[in-house]
Amino acid sequence: MTRLGFLIARALRQDAPLRAMSAGQGALLADLSGKRVALVGNARAQATRDDGAAIDAADLVIRINRAPMPAGRSHGTRTDWLALATAISSTDLARIRPARILWMSPKRKRLAWSVARTPGFYLHPLPAYHALSDCIGAPPTTGLMMIDLLLQSDLARLDLYGFDFFASLSLTGSRTAAQVPHDFPAERTHVQTLAAHDPRLHLSL
Repeated sequence: MTRLGFLIARALRQDAPLRAMSAGQGALLADLSGKRVALVGNARAQATRDDGAAIDAADLVIRINRAPMPAGRSHGTRTDWLALATAISSTDLARIRPARILWMSPKRKRLAWSVARTPGFYLHPLPAYHALSDCIGAPPTTGLMMIDLLLQSDLARLDLYGFDFFASLSLTGSRTAAQVPHDFPAERTHVQTLAAHDPRLHLSL
């Protein structure tokens, strides 16, 4: 697709042409088979922990949005995949250096041409977003969408770091839970239910 075609499809909310730029979900999930995955959220409380070595020891490290990494001790240094639902600067991308970018937001107008053209780019399907939103009764966070997606694969283990469901706020801003359009108690309950039924899922916070 040309850049002009991309901009037209994005402006007119034509999802099919945009999805044609994406790796297939089946191929994405196959890449996770048998792997130990670290999914790193952006809770402020993570900065007080010593999980960095464990994060970097995972087979695959996935970070979220602007992926703050205040210290290797707490957050590790590797990023294999970046799950995005917001615009990101070229400076942040150069810092994070992900091998694959996953666009998880239903808001396609925020998707940049430079992101959509990266190797291995993945566009999360709108029906999957809406199904999860209906399940928890609120727009899901990028982190929850990733948990839902990853557990559909045949991964060996999924460790969550930096997930306290906004109890300590976020490293990427000053907003409170009341100022963002997510239901964090519902997300916590959903993840705890998943963990109770899927022994591959482990929470660190």
